[in-house]
Amino acid sequence: MKYRIAMWATAGFLVAVGWAVYAFASMPPALTFNNPIMMLVRITCPIALISSFPIRMEWTFLANAATYALVGLIVENLRQRLAHAK
Repeated sequence: MKYRIAMWATAGFLVAVGWAVYAFASMPPALTFNNPIMMLVRITCPIALISSFPIRMEWTFLANAATYALVGLIVENLRQRLAHAK
């Protein structure tokens, strides 16, 4: 189970890194409030919901990894309980 939660955390980290690369690679400012892609960013990177506060990039990566690890912990616990119920 630890391996699966670590995989969830890694996925969260990679999602945040992917959005950072996308934001830096696009020539005009890509991730503004009026951009429709921001809805997808807010869904996949929950730390973006509090974007009114300045957060360092490293902390964003770690916060997203921790959020995905927490979601992974919940999902894996539910999955195990449902498997034992059968």
